[in-house]
Amino acid sequence: MNDMSNSNGHAQRDVHAAEQLRGRDIICFSHDWSGDPLSKTHLMRLLARDNRVLWVNSIGYRTPTVSKADAGRAFKKLLAAAEPLRNPEPNIYVLSPLAVPLYKHESVRRLNRRLLRLQVRRAMRKLGFKRPINWVFNPPAAVVAGTLGEEQLIYQCVDEYTAFTGVAAEVMAEFENKLLKMADLSIVTSERLLQSRGRVNPQTVLVRHGVDFEHFKRALDPATEVPEEIASLPRPVIGFFGLVADWVDVDLMAEVAKHFSQGSLVILGKITTDVSALEALPNVHILGRKPYESLPAYCKGFDVALNPFRVNELTLNANPLKVREYLAAGLPVVSTPIPEVEVLGLCRIADGPAETVREIEAALRDPGPTRARSEAIRPESWEARLDEIRRHLAALTPRA
Repeated sequence: MNDMSNSNGHAQRDVHAAEQLRGRDIICFSHDWSGDPLSKTHLMRLLARDNRVLWVNSIGYRTPTVSKADAGRAFKKLLAAAEPLRNPEPNIYVLSPLAVPLYKHESVRRLNRRLLRLQVRRAMRKLGFKRPINWVFNPPAAVVAGTLGEEQLIYQCVDEYTAFTGVAAEVMAEFENKLLKMADLSIVTSERLLQSRGRVNPQTVLVRHGVDFEHFKRALDPATEVPEEIASLPRPVIGFFGLVADWVDVDLMAEVAKHFSQGSLVILGKITTDVSALEALPNVHILGRKPYESLPAYCKGFDVALNPFRVNELTLNANPLKVREYLAAGLPVVSTPIPEVEVLGLCRIADGPAETVREIEAALRDPGPTRARSEAIRPESWEARLDEIRRHLAALTPRA
């Protein structure tokens, strides 16, 4: 009888979990929709199969400077704010709001609160949104959280935002604290974030990043052609894709390129830091940002993939999405000692240039995409991660 009761109880919980996040209206404060697909993009695309999503483009969290790049971004934001709601994919509606990213000043915060509330509520009225879930990835959305008629607030923390260059750390910490205290569910993507955020909100759960497995396993498809610009490069081809920012160890990459001087180091992605040490090397190929759709084809042309993150407070809390993507493409991966890469148990970990070279040499004994490496990461799909979130929502205890 007890076994029967337990079985029925599990079945009821499974049904309850499956019912979560279906037929709902969701507001998502995130990065710009036009940017590279990140965890937020993958989750919201899945959610849009059964829900409607109002995606609110980035309201910024770095203090702007007088640089040409920041001026250009500000101008683009102004132009985008004049656009009507866009509907780029079924059930996803994109709003480009106007906001002033100077959050140290209380008067500016009040202005942002009024501006954002006006713009978001107007979009909600147009779409007929009612009792929405507010799913926040971008901490400055704290200025408007709780004022949009939300039925639930989910705060998903994927980085240690206070450690980013150019961020007012104390202001960011204040925003996060507010969101954590308000959130019905707080989701984090690394063990270190679980420890720090869980101290503020006991309804904090760890849901690590997933991977777009079906997309990246195309690197193993015989029909996938390696792009011409890397197909004939001298081997081995050591590859990296993603944002090249100040958390990427450019000097380490340069040492790798020097050691494998007869081979090639290929770097794909936007550059926001000094890469002159790489530009000086003849076997380094900095090819810029590539469409997400083409990444499996580039992976097919790599022999080894790199995750050369510096080890600091930002990266110790990070869960590099690219690592699961490399693995889904079947590539051997060499990474610096980042905890959330180590916990996977599927990558070669190296501390410093000499170890990195040794691990790359070891990886080159079985180079390029293999089905076994790809299949090892299959259980970590975004669909599986969304099922985890549904179970956590079903298990929520009522708030006092």
